[in-house]
Amino acid sequence: LERQTATAGILKVIASSPSDAQPVFEAIVRSANTLIGGFSSTVFRFIDGVGHLKAFTPTNPAADEVLRTSFPLPVTDFLPFKMAQAGEATQIADTETLSNEILSISRARGFRSILFAPMMNDGVSIGSIAVTRILPGKFADHHVQLLQTFADQAVIAIENVRLFDEVQERTRELTLSLDELRTAQDRLVQTEKLASLGQLTAGIAHEIKNPLNFVNNFSALSGELIDELNDLLGSAALDRKTREEIDELTNMLKGNLAKVVQHGKRADSIVKNMLLHSREGSGERRAADINTIVEESLNLAYHGARAEKSGFNITLQRDLDPSAGVVDLYPQEITRVFLNLISNGFYAANKRREAGGDGFEPLLTATTKNLGSKVEIRIRDNGTGIPAEVKEKMFNPFFTTKPAGEGTGLGLSMSHDIVVKQHGGEIDVETEPGAFTEFIITLPRAAA
Repeated sequence: LERQTATAGILKVIASSPSDAQPVFEAIVRSANTLIGGFSSTVFRFIDGVGHLKAFTPTNPAADEVLRTSFPLPVTDFLPFKMAQAGEATQIADTETLSNEILSISRARGFRSILFAPMMNDGVSIGSIAVTRILPGKFADHHVQLLQTFADQAVIAIENVRLFDEVQERTRELTLSLDELRTAQDRLVQTEKLASLGQLTAGIAHEIKNPLNFVNNFSALSGELIDELNDLLGSAALDRKTREEIDELTNMLKGNLAKVVQHGKRADSIVKNMLLHSREGSGERRAADINTIVEESLNLAYHGARAEKSGFNITLQRDLDPSAGVVDLYPQEITRVFLNLISNGFYAANKRREAGGDGFEPLLTATTKNLGSKVEIRIRDNGTGIPAEVKEKMFNPFFTTKPAGEGTGLGLSMSHDIVVKQHGGEIDVETEPGAFTEFIITLPRAAA
């Protein structure tokens, strides 16, 4: 009954400790020592040809220290370890008959006989359990069988830990693979959507461009014809009321045609942006100084904004790393990216100034940094910032938060394609609504 109770107790420890065999080893040495009537018990593990002490029942501090300091030992250098390789329980009835390491240990520990049960896993010895006694003599057969049972339980515990670790590792690998698969799938879907959209927009833009040119050209021509009609009617003999009605109609026609021309130019601009967005590449790829491109983009965007809107003003700060150096890229395309981001920064900072009163000073900062094989460019404004729900969609084609007539929604999408798809770089954004927005572009120094 005691043996069955001890066995059941160890099985409970195994069940409650699937990831660590140490509690099982400690339970085994206590039960084995008690049931076999031993002086002390030990559990050893064989790892890469070396025997390691894993658990033991204490005797006295000095003797316990001898046991601790005697291991690890190579399996081939210690007789009990070599005996365990045979796969059967063995015993030494009197250690005084020996003249090797075990004799010195037995004298220091104070035992005369010892029983070993090997821990076998698929025919390979992975450790052993030992029980010692103070008196010499052989161990009873049922004690040998009991110790072998404990050894088999230790193997179960070790195998459980191995399987648990394998499952955990496999779970981690599967989780990582699933995350990578989802990321790749999202990237593939986005790439396919953008590729399809590029082909679609190119086709639509080309189809629209020709009739749009007719609308723009004939609207301008019709305006000129109205002027000629007024000149001809000026010499005609018409009463005052009729002439007033004619003047009113012609003025209305000229006003309508002016609106047609205005919106026709706007439509033409959208078509041009669609064609630029669908284009794979532009210009010549060559090595160019990144600081020079950033500086030129700042100047172009600033003077363009001032020409477009009188009274526009913003403070520009530059923190250009002298070691940023040259990058192999399409200068024309990267300039388009910088112009777009800088213009967006101008817009956001100016919008915050209009909402916040005269105390606010618009500021845009351009920074470059040498990252060795890469170069980093940051465009930061102290504008209105970007809400979280907008940030998720900001690189989607045709998505814009600007009022109708002020944005096509293609700028950031096109910038993303140029940086990521054309140059193999990265573009990210850090923002805080009502405080700032900072775009971070990382470009590889060498051509992909």
